[in-house]
Amino acid sequence: MKLGTFIVGMATALMLTGGAMAQQAQPIIIKFSHVVAPDTPKGKAAEFFRKLAEERTQGRVKVEVYPNSQLYKDKEEMEALQLGAVQMLAPSLAKFGPLGVKEFEVFDLPYIFPSKDVLRSVTEGPLGRSLLKKLEGKGIIGLAYWDNGFKIMSANKPLKKPDDFKGVKMRIQSSKVLDSQMRALGALPQVMAFSEVYQALQTGVVDGTENPPSNMYTQKMHEVQKFATISNHGYLGYAVIVNKKFWEGLPPDIRATLEGAMNESTKFANAIAQTENDDAMKAMQASGKT
Repeated sequence: MKLGTFIVGMATALMLTGGAMAQQAQPIIIKFSHVVAPDTPKGKAAEFFRKLAEERTQGRVKVEVYPNSQLYKDKEEMEALQLGAVQMLAPSLAKFGPLGVKEFEVFDLPYIFPSKDVLRSVTEGPLGRSLLKKLEGKGIIGLAYWDNGFKIMSANKPLKKPDDFKGVKMRIQSSKVLDSQMRALGALPQVMAFSEVYQALQTGVVDGTENPPSNMYTQKMHEVQKFATISNHGYLGYAVIVNKKFWEGLPPDIRATLEGAMNESTKFANAIAQTENDDAMKAMQASGKT
């Protein structure tokens, strides 16, 4: 072999090897979309997970967090996940009934959880795991439950007794249980994307809503609602989910590392939820607007 030919061959081989190594070095991208503000319990937990995932995989995974419906609204994000346009979501549990997994509607029933301990026995026990398992038929893997808190009512008039709800247009998530609940009170339920609620309250398209205090405060709903009723009538929690095909296609060591990061993020989310809601309630009261 001539020296020139040998050198050209070696150079070509090195270029190909270098290209392959560069290609392998590209991080796995996880687009994590959600609809609430970054300073809510869910928003903070998503950032906590991002940091852990990137650190523990040593850069092999990059998590891009998109809060406040930057990518998709409530009604769009589930389909986006199933199509692979995003890899991870943390939708409210009310979203899974309309998806066809009716068992999740139990979380929307009023006053079904008398305490956080009872709630935890469900979400951290075999029943909670079995519910997440039912999502696999929809192309979804359920990783964890994240707490947000119990809901309060808000409106521009006091809501102290059932008669006070008559004719009040109340924004709800898409849920047959929530719809029936409001109609039983005499209210007029209005299904609406979370990102649209503030403007709808401001313009009178809806009169009131139900949310944990942290959601209400971070979206500034207290600025356009005169009254809040601390009813704690229903639970609003989230399930962290991933696209099934994406998750099962990850290298086993990466998947195991992400599962560990998710477990710690779940503990973090559940630990801060109550404090965040308590602080939000105090801030709304101090504002003098609600």
